[in-house]
Amino acid sequence: MTLGAKVLEADSHGAKVYLLEDGNILKVFRRKRWFSSALLRPYSQRFVDNAVRLAQLGFPTLEVISHHRLQLPGRTAVLYRPLPGETLLQLSRRPDFDWTQQLPRLVELIQRLHQAGIYFRSLHLGNVVETPEGLLGLIDVADMRFLRAPLSPRMVQRNVQHMVRYIEREKLACAFPLEQFQAALAVR
Repeated sequence: MTLGAKVLEADSHGAKVYLLEDGNILKVFRRKRWFSSALLRPYSQRFVDNAVRLAQLGFPTLEVISHHRLQLPGRTAVLYRPLPGETLLQLSRRPDFDWTQQLPRLVELIQRLHQAGIYFRSLHLGNVVETPEGLLGLIDVADMRFLRAPLSPRMVQRNVQHMVRYIEREKLACAFPLEQFQAALAVR
């Protein structure tokens, strides 16, 4: 399946994400601890379930094609069609990029997530995609919780702080309107 594929992401355990020749992506998941909740519900299954649930709720996201158990113990994989477009991180690195137009759309997406009771622990600019239709969607969706009610103020604040740390870590704080972002998502 990975013959002729390009490795997009790897770690000390090997390739994690492959871009296949047909444009689809194969993401490999590894159980990190021998005994964990991933024994009962692997991260790959969470990835599949979360992608389906996001799409049902009207959030643009990737499209799962298939789910696989691999021969290596504790390894599974998901084959999916990527969400077309570019991440906000990729767009922000363009010389003509301006946050003035994107920030309100990003804030609206995050508010919709929070109102829908979705806590996306991997929420950052590298996981938000602007589609060719101009919509904002989500990728890398394994680390997500769906609650029955909107997020509590404490969870909203934790989610926003995660994004702030990401922006600082990626050295985007000088270009990204951090104060406006935090003010727009401040829990009142």
